[in-house]
Amino acid sequence: MFQGLQNINHKNSNNFFLIAGPCAIEGEEMALDIAGKITEITNALQIPYIFKGSFKKANRSRLDSFTGIGDEIALEILKKVGETYNIPTITDIHIPEDAALAAKYVDVLQIPAFLFRQTDLLVAAANTGKVVSIKKGQFAGPEAMRFAVDKVKGSGNNNVWITERGTTFGYQDLVVDFRSIPFMKQYAPVVMDITHSLQQPNQTSGVTGGKPELISTIAKAAIATGADGLFIETHPDPSQAKSDGANMLPLDELKGLLEELLRVRKAVI
Repeated sequence: MFQGLQNINHKNSNNFFLIAGPCAIEGEEMALDIAGKITEITNALQIPYIFKGSFKKANRSRLDSFTGIGDEIALEILKKVGETYNIPTITDIHIPEDAALAAKYVDVLQIPAFLFRQTDLLVAAANTGKVVSIKKGQFAGPEAMRFAVDKVKGSGNNNVWITERGTTFGYQDLVVDFRSIPFMKQYAPVVMDITHSLQQPNQTSGVTGGKPELISTIAKAAIATGADGLFIETHPDPSQAKSDGANMLPLDELKGLLEELLRVRKAVI
């Protein structure tokens, strides 16, 4: 496990950890319901768990795309999820001013892939003292992540990890180079973002597509190649999700997938 986020403690410290939840906070009841069901599953399977939900979506393709229910409303919901289930929470930030605001409510600040080179954003996140999760840019090689990590550590915060989320392949697809996982582990613990790696961006409709049927394949490969954690967006009904539904895992399929991944983990350690 990574240093920091000490409130993720578990008897099975050799296990991978899970970041999971909806793409965006759509409402309190929905967030609490998803978090409760995942907490029940992960407690039974002894998998450390962090609830994920974006308090706002700032990088949408279309002007009319869903961006959120209100910043502080969504952040209050994230705080309530963490307090209700005694679990850590994570959300993404987009501008330096977001860092101090979100840090009042969540335990981990996520830097979006398109923004991983933004020095002011990384430094602002580091200065909160929270754990910082840096997504690897879709346009970047794993070597580039050394410098992003150095910006956080050089600001006095060693609580940082890297999240792999695929690399742009042509205009409307992503591929995952699993060599990047052991390579980037030289710099920091590595999380594999399963569902975003299966996106099909830049669709003519302005709505991102996806290949959720490959979630199990990518997840198993990530465990086999040494990922410290997994990131999986999930929703009770992905077809009704307000963001990224095309690549989400249906919530009722999560338990079976995690059981399968635990068998893979046991085989490779």
